[in-house]
Amino acid sequence: MKLNKKITCGVATLAAAFALSSCTGEFEKWNSDRNSASEEDMSCDNWSTGGFFAQMEHNVFIVGQDKGGAFQITDMLTGGLFSGYFSNIKESYDVGSLHNAHYLLPDKWVNQPFNDTYQNVMQPWSTLNKNSEAAGTQAVTALGNIVKVFGMARITDMYGPIPYSKFGTALKVAYDSQEDIYRQFFNELDDAIDVLTEYYAANSSSKVLAKFDFVFGGNTASWIKFANTLRLRLALRVCYADEALARAEAEKSISHSLGFLETKAEHCNDSKYSYLNPFWEITNSWNDMRMGACIESYLNGYSDPRATVYFSEAKNGGGIHGVYPGLKINNQSSYTNNTSAMNVESGSAMQWMSGAESFFLRAEAKLRWNLGATSAKDLYEQGIRTSFAERGVSGADAYIANSESKPADFKDNSGGRRDASAVSTITIAWDDNANFEQKLERIITQKYLAIFPDGQEAWSEFRRTGYPKLFPINYNASSGAVSTDTQIRRLRFPTDEYSQNAANVQTAVTLLGGQDNGNTKLWWDKK
Repeated sequence: MKLNKKITCGVATLAAAFALSSCTGEFEKWNSDRNSASEEDMSCDNWSTGGFFAQMEHNVFIVGQDKGGAFQITDMLTGGLFSGYFSNIKESYDVGSLHNAHYLLPDKWVNQPFNDTYQNVMQPWSTLNKNSEAAGTQAVTALGNIVKVFGMARITDMYGPIPYSKFGTALKVAYDSQEDIYRQFFNELDDAIDVLTEYYAANSSSKVLAKFDFVFGGNTASWIKFANTLRLRLALRVCYADEALARAEAEKSISHSLGFLETKAEHCNDSKYSYLNPFWEITNSWNDMRMGACIESYLNGYSDPRATVYFSEAKNGGGIHGVYPGLKINNQSSYTNNTSAMNVESGSAMQWMSGAESFFLRAEAKLRWNLGATSAKDLYEQGIRTSFAERGVSGADAYIANSESKPADFKDNSGGRRDASAVSTITIAWDDNANFEQKLERIITQKYLAIFPDGQEAWSEFRRTGYPKLFPINYNASSGAVSTDTQIRRLRFPTDEYSQNAANVQTAVTLLGGQDNGNTKLWWDKK
């Protein structure tokens, strides 16, 4: 089966025009990045595609020399904060003391995820796509499209409408509606899965771009399972906006012969690459951020064995202690030793996707549409068992049977006295007699605990479902632009786009269907 030419062709220039219009300040830096492929490298051993593929992989979750700050802004100070996984304890950044943690969105911080991803995911994809199409290497094209969808799904779920289908065709690129973007995502994933499935059937032992693939080492079956799991994730994302589309895409994934990422051996990481783990750098080396009060409430309330795998005990007095979201920090030192940094090593690999997630996705698809042969209860419980296995902890059976423990009240261990009552009463044990929403809250809450530390995905699921229930921020500096109660729904469009692509970004505001601020809901945010 050939890839849909409407999707895979038409991006012809080496330097994608959009990157030149919106990211000119970083283009030269990218072009000389020692971890990227230069034009001089194009003459040997698949560099014409492989080097660009590796560049894409290392910039979905940004890793590399001197890139900890970019990762912090793009991941931890957006989804990491908004999901309740992390809280800020730094008194002030170069943008000031009020910022994303307080729903005041600095220009620099709203520009960074957008510009980095277009420059370091879409830009290399454009070249990889051109070269793989010219060479007739359809499996390489398929891998590039899977990583592109994975990376750009994170960006559209931050902003809403973005430039996508017309990337690389003009100096000032038009935006697509989020509905159209998701439909293209599904087309691209469908085609990529079909191509790789056909390739795998004929060449089950062959690998694709093995020297350049830092996630699966070129293993085709693993990439098919990853893409299939991603398709189900995105299908459920749109279930409140277009249920027919969501169910149709979910059915494709559930019926696929190779299935999903499931086991610890298939755990999806960016590894085999020399870099400082940015979570370690930000929480342990810089001491900028700590465990969030939200995830603490669930982990401590459930006496969750994963707590000390995820977070280090506080240096003063021990125990796992978080920080309430959205505080105005006046004394960072009062938090540093009294609260928990992430328990991660400087050389740890970066998790792309947990195998446990696929079970929770299927549990929801079973609950929602009765898809698949396995019960929602069994899938839910297998998700928990898989997460425990992935994290190397025991006690899954006792945890699954716990019908008493509930999320705990938050007790501020920093001395700041910002305590809070728990916002949820959901228990762990599956209850077949519970109503739909109670069952959904169980699934999403346990998925939230399993996919840590992917804050972007956790934030998207909170916006989609309302679960897990999260503490509202302490101080809202948005002057009413963002509701403290409903919490932030998106990032506003980059100021770079208003200055360099003004007409198209103004049209994007129309596609958004509301004001360009953090309060306007995305297309799929319909519950």
